[in-house]
Amino acid sequence: MLIAYTQLATAMALVGANVAVAKLLAAALPIAMIAGLRCLLACLLLWPLARLREGGARPSGPVLRNLAAQALLGTLLYNAALLSGLRHTSALEAGLVLATLPAVIALGSALWLRERLAPRQWAAALLAASGMAAITLTRMAEGDGGDGSLLGNALVFLAVCGEAAYVLLAKRIAGRVPVLTASFWMQAFSALMLLPFCLPVLGSVAALAVPETAGLLVFHSLTASVLCLLLWYAGLRRAPAGVAGIFTVFLPATAAVVAVVLLGEAFQPLHALGFLLMLASIGLATWPRRVTP
Repeated sequence: MLIAYTQLATAMALVGANVAVAKLLAAALPIAMIAGLRCLLACLLLWPLARLREGGARPSGPVLRNLAAQALLGTLLYNAALLSGLRHTSALEAGLVLATLPAVIALGSALWLRERLAPRQWAAALLAASGMAAITLTRMAEGDGGDGSLLGNALVFLAVCGEAAYVLLAKRIAGRVPVLTASFWMQAFSALMLLPFCLPVLGSVAALAVPETAGLLVFHSLTASVLCLLLWYAGLRRAPAGVAGIFTVFLPATAAVVAVVLLGEAFQPLHALGFLLMLASIGLATWPRRVTP
């Protein structure tokens, strides 16, 4: 079980680290080009993996339409909003805003999928909202002199909503298509949707002549779109889903550490309060229920 826990923690830590990586990339490349190249590189790796491990199965028409919707919301909206937000806010605050994902998914399940929420899940949503309020107060206290902005945090939260929609759509086809095959088709749909936005900024690929930028893009593509997925689902084979959800705490934690240590961003007292509220929200939303014998 220790191996499974390590896989889950590593997956979420990589997601958190990619917040800072995405901020660096957003300063060097257009948003559409970052997302387009990320999807293309992911497709090049996922296609042979899917054929090798899953036989290259072709999803049905309804499943393909669902995957296309996941690409629109979970790739296009998520990346456009996140990368745009990171141009206006700090990687530290973006990581804290991303920590609201479990609560947003829970609310989406109740409002969209009509699933009944336990009282603790409503409490988790309230804690997440309180954490967002703490971050907002920090930004308002700093005024225009800070590294972030309310607009940036709002855009990152829009990215959270896109990712939550992706998760809820994935619930609708759970078990109907293998993981790697579904991931490949979603990345392929994403690349096609991004193509019209990439063509006008095609000249920006010259920035990849800088080894550091090219290396960051490869790291961002392979970890965020491929390695995180493989590690997460490998861990889920051994760990219960309820326990696995607890490891999402590594997302905001890693994002905060990387932002402070590598990017030199300041950690304010209200950031700490927001961080604690986010962790409490994640814990409430994902802690496994006690089963009565």
